[in-house]
Amino acid sequence: MHSPLFVTGTNTDIGKTVVTAAVASLARAHGKRVCVLKPAQTGVAPGEDGDAHVAVRLAGPGVAAVELARFPEPLAPATAARRAGLTPVTPRGVADAAAELATEYDLVLVEGAGGLLVRLDDEGGTLADAARLLDAPVLVVAAPSLGTLNCVQLTGEALRARELRTLGVVIGSWPREPGLAERCNVDELAEMAGAPLLGAVPEGAGGLAPARFQAQAGEWLAPELGGAWEVAAFAASWR
Repeated sequence: MHSPLFVTGTNTDIGKTVVTAAVASLARAHGKRVCVLKPAQTGVAPGEDGDAHVAVRLAGPGVAAVELARFPEPLAPATAARRAGLTPVTPRGVADAAAELATEYDLVLVEGAGGLLVRLDDEGGTLADAARLLDAPVLVVAAPSLGTLNCVQLTGEALRARELRTLGVVIGSWPREPGLAERCNVDELAEMAGAPLLGAVPEGAGGLAPARFQAQAGEWLAPELGGAWEVAAFAASWR
C-alpha cells in the first residue's frame, strides 16, 4: 500500500484545492494512478462540483474523485453535519477510506476542510487524527501575506506535537505583484513550519483552462512534488 498524502491549510480559502490539483496533475504526468479524497465537503449544493471534482477537472483525465460526505452549509464539518442532522465523518472513517484507496492508486491525496484542527465530528476528531492513524505525511498550504508566519508556525507545532511528518509548505496563491511582506515571508515560511518550502502556485491558477494548468504545474512545485520549481531561484527573483 502506498502512503496517502494529507493536504491541509493554515486556514480556509487558502488554495488547498488548487495545490492538490497541481500535485495530482504532476503525479498523473509521471504515470501514477491518482485519487483525490475529500472526506467532508461543506457548502456545496447537490449536483454541484465539490473540491475533489474541481481538483480532478484541473489535474486531467484519469484522476479519480471521492467524497465521503457532503453537508449543505459552509461551516466546519462537525457543525455542518450536526445542523443538517447527518452523520459526520470520523478520523477512523477517513483513515480507512484512504487506506483502501491506497491499495488501488499510487497516490491518494486527502484534502482537508479549513485548517488542520477543524473538527470533523462532535468528539473532536480532526484531519490530523486521521493522518496519525496512517502515519501519513502532511503537506501544508499557506498564504504568503502578512500574518501567515504565526499560522504556519502554529500548524507546524501542532503537527510535531502529534508526531506527524510535515512534507513541506506550498504557497497557495502567490500574488502577481507581491509586497514587502510577501517577499520577506518567502525566507521564513520553511523555518516557521520546520519543513521545506516546496512551491508557490500563482494567484488565479485555478481559473486557468485545464490544459494550460497541467502544462504549467511543474513550474509551481518542487521536485519532491514532481515539478522543477526551486526555492532559491524563486526567492532571488523577488529580492
